[in-house]
Amino acid sequence: MSDKTENAPYHVAIIMDGNGRWAKQRGLPRVAGHRAGTDNLRRVLESCGELGIKMLTIYAFSTENWRRPEEEVKGLMGIFEDVIDRELPEFHEKGVRLRHIGRLDGLKPVFADKVRKAIELTKNNDKLILNIAFNYGGRAEIVEAVKTLIAKGVKADDITEEMISAHLYTADVPDPDLIIRTSGEMRVSNFLIWQGAYSEYYLAPVYWPDFDKEQMRLALEEYAKRHRRFGGL
Repeated sequence: MSDKTENAPYHVAIIMDGNGRWAKQRGLPRVAGHRAGTDNLRRVLESCGELGIKMLTIYAFSTENWRRPEEEVKGLMGIFEDVIDRELPEFHEKGVRLRHIGRLDGLKPVFADKVRKAIELTKNNDKLILNIAFNYGGRAEIVEAVKTLIAKGVKADDITEEMISAHLYTADVPDPDLIIRTSGEMRVSNFLIWQGAYSEYYLAPVYWPDFDKEQMRLALEEYAKRHRRFGGL
């Protein structure tokens, strides 16, 4: 029997929230929660393949996250670099294509180079596309797109939604059908605020490290019940 749900969305995006609170509940440092969260990514990718999802976008690190304590940011960067080193061969073997959404500015040159090499290595894979929103902010993305159009000499009256979309980090990526936020918090946190204008939203009542295949299935079952109108009737 197939695990694929009826009317599974093509593109799911996830705001991976709750790592710190997950760790606090267990008397662990916040960095331990972030490590548990990155370990969970492998399980979620497997569930995407089993449930029929073809594209996954994850909110890994926002432009605002730089404001966190220096020790936590340093720990996060180390974890992310470890994930590339440890998981990349398996991702590639399983046909996962890695893409980066955001800016590589501010990252250590060695880390940024690893990201670029991971993108190049997996660029022809087609089993699952994994977009990693890293050093990403929705408002900054829109501002940058508008500045680019102005620099190209486009007049204000000639700017269209299609033009802005074509100059976002996600220019060749379809808008997400479903955006999931874990931990039950009710905010978008500057994530895909242009692209998610008509996405369906689902709030998972668990912290990200506990978001498993069953939680994903529940989200997809809820999505399948909804009628997407895109502003119409």
